Amino acid sequence: MSFKGILIANRGEIAIRVSRAVSDLGMRSVAVFSEDDKESLHAVMADDLFELSGIGATPYLDMEQIIGAAKKSGCDAIHPGYGFLSEQYEFAQMCQREGISFIGPRPEHLQLFGDKGAARDAAVNAGVPVLRGINRSVSLAEALEFFDSVEGGIVVKAVSGGGGRGTRIVSLARDLPEAFSRCQSEAEASFGNGDVYVEEFLDRARHIEIQIVGDRSGNVVSLGERECSAQRRNQKVIEIAPAPGLSDSLRAEMISASVGLAEKQGYENLGTFEFLVTESTTKPEFFFIETNARLQVEHTVTEEVTGIDLVRSQIQIACGSELDELGLDHSSPIEPRGFSIQARVNLENINSDGSVVPCSGILSAYEVPSGPGTRTDGFGYVGYRTSTRFDSLLAKVVVHSPSPDFKDAVKKAQRVLSEFRIGGVGNNLPFLKNIISHPDFVNARVHSRWIDENSHDLAREWKGDDRFIALSNNPDEVDGYAGARVDSSDPMALFKYDQEVKAELEEKQSDRNTGEPASPDGFLGVFSSIQGTIVSIDVQVDQEVTKGQTLAIVEAMKMEHLVTSTCDGIVRKVTMKEGDVVREGHAIVFVEEAVISAREQRQNEEYDPDFIRSDLQENIDRHAYTLDENRPLAVEKRRARGGRMPRENIAQLMDAGSFKEYWPLLVARQHKRYDIDTLRRDTPADGVVAGTGTINADLFDEESSRAMVVHYDYTVLAGTQGGRNHYKQDRMFELALRYRLPVVLFGEGGGGRPGDDSTGPSVAFDTHTFSRFSKLSGAVPLVGVNHGRCFAGNTALLACCDVIIATKDSTIAMGGPAMIEGGGLGVYTPEEVGPMAFQVPNGVVDIMVENEEEAVRVAKKYLSYFQGATESASAPD
Repeated sequence: MSFKGILIANRGEIAIRVSRAVSDLGMRSVAVFSEDDKESLHAVMADDLFELSGIGATPYLDMEQIIGAAKKSGCDAIHPGYGFLSEQYEFAQMCQREGISFIGPRPEHLQLFGDKGAARDAAVNAGVPVLRGINRSVSLAEALEFFDSVEGGIVVKAVSGGGGRGTRIVSLARDLPEAFSRCQSEAEASFGNGDVYVEEFLDRARHIEIQIVGDRSGNVVSLGERECSAQRRNQKVIEIAPAPGLSDSLRAEMISASVGLAEKQGYENLGTFEFLVTESTTKPEFFFIETNARLQVEHTVTEEVTGIDLVRSQIQIACGSELDELGLDHSSPIEPRGFSIQARVNLENINSDGSVVPCSGILSAYEVPSGPGTRTDGFGYVGYRTSTRFDSLLAKVVVHSPSPDFKDAVKKAQRVLSEFRIGGVGNNLPFLKNIISHPDFVNARVHSRWIDENSHDLAREWKGDDRFIALSNNPDEVDGYAGARVDSSDPMALFKYDQEVKAELEEKQSDRNTGEPASPDGFLGVFSSIQGTIVSIDVQVDQEVTKGQTLAIVEAMKMEHLVTSTCDGIVRKVTMKEGDVVREGHAIVFVEEAVISAREQRQNEEYDPDFIRSDLQENIDRHAYTLDENRPLAVEKRRARGGRMPRENIAQLMDAGSFKEYWPLLVARQHKRYDIDTLRRDTPADGVVAGTGTINADLFDEESSRAMVVHYDYTVLAGTQGGRNHYKQDRMFELALRYRLPVVLFGEGGGGRPGDDSTGPSVAFDTHTFSRFSKLSGAVPLVGVNHGRCFAGNTALLACCDVIIATKDSTIAMGGPAMIEGGGLGVYTPEEVGPMAFQVPNGVVDIMVENEEEAVRVAKKYLSYFQGATESASAPD
């Protein structure tokens, strides 16, 4: 099998890498580029081009536009590279529906390993050790509680995605709220999902990952490990294959764990299983972190020591090739030859505190190293204008030494990096050379916190030799021609040349001009250290501020940077507003240095207990959308049909003050149809109110009275099942099983929902809600309650309950009127399909009651039979 064409849904060096592999296989490649990325080198390296609508990273994340580009360009396969859409299971599903091959793992594996909590569960089920943690999205309160339960620090991580974004290490409880907020914000910006989870922090551990590859027949083979401990603030900087100094026994254990987990899941294509390894001299231990279900940035070092082209293998497996056809036999694993080192060359400067300043501009020099055992995967060229709208990675310098001595590879890496010349734009080459020359790196004594602990020394200017000739660092150097070169036969050529020269001068002047606002006399400017978008301005004119206080937040490349005051004082001028793009070195705020009252009076200050901060007010306003008093039309309509609102039933069911709602701020996944305010108003909680609390606590102890309620809301899209409320229920039912909580389910609703954005479950086997709920049967009491119409998927859940309590006005059936009519069986009203006149005598409904008030009362009574004995009781007679 071969593909007619492969669209490469990426940019930069990885798009070039994939394009070369496609060409080597004799297939046709198509590159895509955004409107502001047409000068990127990857755009000319493929056989055909397709321009995407939009600027920055957004077009590369537009699933429908990418699918459309593949169709229009005649491609029957898409290679996502890494980043962007590479781990989006919804995108892989879309490819399947459109008859396009997604070159990568199957959608179910992308979904499983894209949810870091679910991935940890899968590891545990496969017998792979994990660190203590909470395997799901958590609230700040839960994170604080978890922090108190562990010794040492914790790590807050994005549930989705990776690459260090949405990740913070927290060592002090007081730092957790700020870190938690930053992680959520970065995760939302990077992955479209602000959920985070927490796990125990393992200090001074090595970060080692295992590369595996699997085929469609379930065969899995390991291609060895990579050392990724040289990382700055959880972002990898330098990678090595194999890991120097790793014992054979520990390597074998980690490979066995990775292959076992992959085989248990039936994993297909490339995957990387990441671990933390303790440095204990007695018995080193390893712990599973996550699985990256995609091609890794650092795949190059594995290629160098094994001789296996991983990108080519990806494509061949997607074409249906088996591992043995690729020369990969799990019975005789490949032994690595020597060592390989990769250094990521980024357009960024490193400060002495380890913080990063992204850089942009025009490359005036770009001369890559060469020679035996040297490889540079990059996309730079002289004259290329870089942009902070994209990731800062410019090139990957890879060396390979066949020697079994790691120090030989290090010496080669030191020489090769000293040959790389980049001009015109700030970069991290000095930082990389300082790392590789450090004795700790040379002697393989690096752990995952080593760079952060030594950033002051590593960020210094490079003192070693450079092996290139810098003729000029002037980006304006002339081309050697005297005078203007114009077409003498064109009478307008001179005027055209004059316009071009003026435009070029204006552009260069714009590049050099920071647009620095005039500084008010005697005031200190607080500058942005990077070019980026202002996420928030946190102060206003005449406000007192203290040294170190956050004045603004600037985002660049999906990472947020705090702009803090350099002194105590009073804000006298704010030059920009939220949403503005600020240049590096531009003063956002001017502060008059002063002794302020706040610092002296803080301990004695009396706070107004009624004062509400703006961020808290926003939180209150958002929750207000979910409350019945703010939904008068929905309440009126519901009561006109003889029903109660979900929160009325829950208030009667749960003990006063005990109900803790989960994820009330969800809205329906219909962002392509409605704006966010409409969704908040019309689809609160995505139509499912769920949470935990106690029931009958006046009769039983708190442990015995714990319970869960999941209540569909018929006033929200007819109580239908949408992508997000499915996810909410999955979490709830998982918790119910873990903590053995009885579940009371109010099932009224119309089943599967049409109209959600095409990023969620599309067919039944993509949805785990039903299987997770059925696992509760026999484990905990399941009480089903219904009033009104209950069809399809809602009925499937209701039918799994141990007892069904329904009001006389209920109608319950698997197939609704539309399905019946579509099957040619006639036209029926909803109330004719499954009325109580049928469903009570035939035993579907166990207890019929008058109304919802009675239904809740009966549910509480039924549940009490499972909660234990009471101190006193009286028989009805």
